[in-house]
Amino acid sequence: MQITTLTTDFGTQDFYVGALKGALLRRLPTLQLVDISHDIPPFDLVRGAFVVANMWREFPEGTIHLIGVNCVYQPDFRFVAARHEGHFFLAPDNGLLSLLFTNLEPADLRNLSADSAEHFAVKNIFADAVLHLSEGKPFEELGEFAAPLLKRISIQPVITPTQIRGTVILVDNFENVVVNIRREIFESAAHGRPFSLFFKRNDPITQLSGNYCDVAVGEQLCLFNTAGFLEIAVNMGRAATLLGLKVEDVVEVVFDAPALSAE
Repeated sequence: MQITTLTTDFGTQDFYVGALKGALLRRLPTLQLVDISHDIPPFDLVRGAFVVANMWREFPEGTIHLIGVNCVYQPDFRFVAARHEGHFFLAPDNGLLSLLFTNLEPADLRNLSADSAEHFAVKNIFADAVLHLSEGKPFEELGEFAAPLLKRISIQPVITPTQIRGTVILVDNFENVVVNIRREIFESAAHGRPFSLFFKRNDPITQLSGNYCDVAVGEQLCLFNTAGFLEIAVNMGRAATLLGLKVEDVVEVVFDAPALSAE
């Protein structure tokens, strides 16, 4: 049975998700559809890429991942298919795939045929491609070469010998605040030194937690989440609201100067 995941910014109060599922099941009634999220904020490529990046490897090889985020329809707009590590990804060519992967080979990219005059064309574009792949037809026959993809450069932290300046990249459903500082970057810069995490006018956080409950209810903390990103949270609270943080806010990790050795 073909597994197909769905990640979109379509929401759940309109007909879009239902129409997409109907188009898929009409072509292949045995399709196993898995809803990942339909609550990606409208047009939010960073959030869409983050969600897909942290779930797709949990599925078996051969899974098809549909990513319907920022599906803007223009005369020169296109949808593409990507093949990566035994999985397939169908998405608009709007920069999202470049945020998701940095090493896609041109041979693993294909254009998907589309009718730009059709309203909500994505449902048929995706459904036709899923049927093609589900029937075991060659990936290469999906369409012409799609390379190069539209590139979108993600914001990277600024690293100096004494600090890391990061940026809030998303606020999750619990209002935990995710920063674009990965664990390996933090550890490489820290060299075991104590640190202070500064944000807005709040008191700095000076230690890493392993879990939310490591501090008292209502207290702020920072930890590295399951995706490996630095996260600012409040135990049993909404960190974004309580601490006044939002996407694109700057966060600074300042490391203590190394102690001078006695001569």
